[in-house]
Amino acid sequence: MVVHSAAERVLAGLDPEQRSAVTAPAGPVCILAGAGTGKTRAVTSRIAHRALTGDISARHVLAVTFTARAAAEMRARLTGLGVGGVQARTFHAAALRQVRYFAPRLLEGRAMPELLDSKVRVVTLAAAKVGLRADRAAARDLAGEIEWAKSSLVEPAEYVVAAAKALRETPHEPAKVAEVFAAYERLKRGNGVIDFEDMLRAAVWGIEEHADVAEQVRGQYRHFVVDEYQDVNPLQQRLLDAWLGGRDDLTVVGDASQTIYSFTGATSSYLVDFPRRHRGATVIRLVRDYRSTPQVVGLANAVISQARGAEARLRLELHGQRPPGPEPELRIFTDEPAEANAVAARCRALVDGGTPAREIAVLFRTNAQSEAYEKALTEAAVPYVVQGAERFFERPEVRQAMIALRAATRSIPGETPLPAAVVEGLAAVGWAPDAPPAGGAARERWEALAALVQLAEEYAATPEVVPIGEAAAIERPVTLGDFNEELARRAAQQHVPTVEGVTLASLHSAKGLEWDAVFLVGLAEGTLPTTYAKTPEQVEEERRLLYVGITRAREWLWLSYAAARSPGGRARRPSRFLPQLDRSGGGERAGAGAARRTERRRTQVVSCRICGATLLAGADRKLGRCPTCPSDLDEDLYERLREWRQRVAGAQKVPAYVVFTDATLTALAERRPGRTEELIAIAGIGPRKLGLYGDTVLALVAGAAVDEVCPQKSFEI
Repeated sequence: MVVHSAAERVLAGLDPEQRSAVTAPAGPVCILAGAGTGKTRAVTSRIAHRALTGDISARHVLAVTFTARAAAEMRARLTGLGVGGVQARTFHAAALRQVRYFAPRLLEGRAMPELLDSKVRVVTLAAAKVGLRADRAAARDLAGEIEWAKSSLVEPAEYVVAAAKALRETPHEPAKVAEVFAAYERLKRGNGVIDFEDMLRAAVWGIEEHADVAEQVRGQYRHFVVDEYQDVNPLQQRLLDAWLGGRDDLTVVGDASQTIYSFTGATSSYLVDFPRRHRGATVIRLVRDYRSTPQVVGLANAVISQARGAEARLRLELHGQRPPGPEPELRIFTDEPAEANAVAARCRALVDGGTPAREIAVLFRTNAQSEAYEKALTEAAVPYVVQGAERFFERPEVRQAMIALRAATRSIPGETPLPAAVVEGLAAVGWAPDAPPAGGAARERWEALAALVQLAEEYAATPEVVPIGEAAAIERPVTLGDFNEELARRAAQQHVPTVEGVTLASLHSAKGLEWDAVFLVGLAEGTLPTTYAKTPEQVEEERRLLYVGITRAREWLWLSYAAARSPGGRARRPSRFLPQLDRSGGGERAGAGAARRTERRRTQVVSCRICGATLLAGADRKLGRCPTCPSDLDEDLYERLREWRQRVAGAQKVPAYVVFTDATLTALAERRPGRTEELIAIAGIGPRKLGLYGDTVLALVAGAAVDEVCPQKSFEI
């Protein structure tokens, strides 16, 4: 009776879909869980309910996550539900535990090899072995390619063909990468060390090739749960298959719309194909979003509704469960410094208004974008922390560049224009202003140094004013020495440690996190999507990045882009992923010209007044509701408006729609405006029609008869 009561308590407070996930029968279960829908609660409640009802033993459960933080949260929740003994670990931690345990048996008494915590040093040596010089960034990119290959079960001899099939953008010619890969494997074996992928392979090998190991592992673990299943790679899936050994007591949780790590080898195909791979699987969709306001949820739905490709087959339309909140806003700025300063000013206002700095995040596509926001927040006296990366001036390539620029003051003529001097000085660290190199780390290094050149261009645009007397002064062009002093000043300001502050993070590193207020910045073509997204699949992943960013916001969301990178720079277009938003102040299209005429413009997202979803279609925006939401049309008012329109159109000898369209009449009969401000808020009623018909329409809404406001005889000639 006590156990049964505890199991019932586990079900208390769950919504119908969560309850279905918790009580689904043993066997293959796929939980498609949208952002903020309570997936961790659902999956831990499922484990607890099954354990408390005696369906399973907690010690026979292995729950696999992708981060130690997620595993710790899962264990804590299970303990709170009265269930202990469940093993909740990352793939790597679970494999390491098993390999260490079975090492004496598998290795005939030899100790387990040392585990490399980083590939970079060995990859650097391997590159040298095949005649390739690799700095740290290049070595990181080569290590990334090796990790992708090993996670994808690709051997060195297979790399060239596999990379071509996967359309990999390799850091060097594929055959050369394959040589480095092979040399890396030889060096590892020679030194008696293994990497993380070797450890996963060792766990697979131990089970697949040793019946006694397989029997013991499968006897221990009989029920499996995998979180973030859209991020599984082929090697991890093979380990999962080895653990299962043909059994089917498997629960997976994932969201195909949050697939953003395919460059590492992760693939959503296992999630997409789960019902096909596991016949008779139970599939449950969690779509009630408890994290974000309906306005944020509506915008997220609008962005992801345009998705294409395999992942779009599992697209979820979320339904916000929180009370309505402020509308998301789109801001357009003349240039990136103006954008960063405006973001910093709003952060300052939010903090002054009582929002804790830790509940604010500024999210961008690449880490190289952080410098402008570090500077702006510093000058606005807003503390900040950088998530998942070093602060701009603490990055090794930036420190090396600053040393090179100081040395360059001795060799570069003082009259050299500052941007040209900086480019020449950066040549000493191997930077050139041509196309960035292939490879993520090398490209990020290039972009960080390119940011220094952009800073030089901005700094050169403000020449120093030098007094030459009591009432006179001249402008002196800034020199490389001046610029070095400016960089040192910025670095000193931004190196101040902070305990708590606004989070600066890339969209990738923001996955799994959430804040009250989120700024999504730099939403311009070439940045999001990045210019390096060339295939339809890569472009769709960029769209999913924006979706992930939007769904990080609980209540307050700002989206912005700059019409140019720097003052007077080349015009850019807004990201193609942004919905076509209604614009206040005349409806002028956003572009470089409009942005130059005003420092910033405010764009308001239009939401359904009934369900809160973002409205994109013109007719829906006019009505102020989704076409599927119930209409509250005043039929009497609608008929009076139609009769009035017919009389006016007849008198003016124009078609009826020239006066007002049917959609406008419907909007008037549904929204029943009582004031001029409410009337002009309806799309289709501009200043001209307000002047012609405003008073008459307001009178009709107030209950006047058509004959009172528009006598029939007034139209007789």
